[in-house]
Amino acid sequence: MEFGEVVRKRRMVRRYSSAPVDGTSVDRLLRNAVRAPSAGHTQGWAFLVLEQRADVDLFWEAATPPSRAAEPDPWLRGMRSAPVVIVPLSSKGAYLDRYAEADKGWTDRDETRWPVPYWHVDAGMASLLILLTSVDEGLGACFFGIPEGRVAALRAAFGVPSQYTPVGAITVGHADGAGQVRGSAATRKRRLADDVIHRGRWSG
Repeated sequence: MEFGEVVRKRRMVRRYSSAPVDGTSVDRLLRNAVRAPSAGHTQGWAFLVLEQRADVDLFWEAATPPSRAAEPDPWLRGMRSAPVVIVPLSSKGAYLDRYAEADKGWTDRDETRWPVPYWHVDAGMASLLILLTSVDEGLGACFFGIPEGRVAALRAAFGVPSQYTPVGAITVGHADGAGQVRGSAATRKRRLADDVIHRGRWSG
């Protein structure tokens, strides 16, 4: 598929068919993810890959607030139909360590040196490569956040080390075209390029 077509076709898919995902496709998602750029070539990311039904179900048990699990809405029911969940994680410590090395010129691990948390930015770039590769593989995918208060349960369920923070999760599968749950894109128009691009200086 041409790259331009991949970009145009990328959508957040919120409901999946029962068709399994080929393991070679999942491997390609991950191989492309680790090609993402990272500050200082730190590569301070990790990916928790859940492909077995029991693991996927455990993810939803850990990541879903009990009140919501008791009465799942259409979004949650659709998302739980995904056969694969990938949790991208970032390590702040890896970046603080990397930039305290001799070639970077800093002598400490002072977090205030960082104007933005590039550990999360880089994990986000890797996540986007997973989303785009999913399109190229003929799959659907959706990036979403872990609800407030559920990170500890997720860590405990899968033995995630304390130095890694989940930046979200990505469902992957074959889109169920007949039962899609509409997201914000259905009610909010995409902003025009002229509204957000400022050439030479800020305008408008």
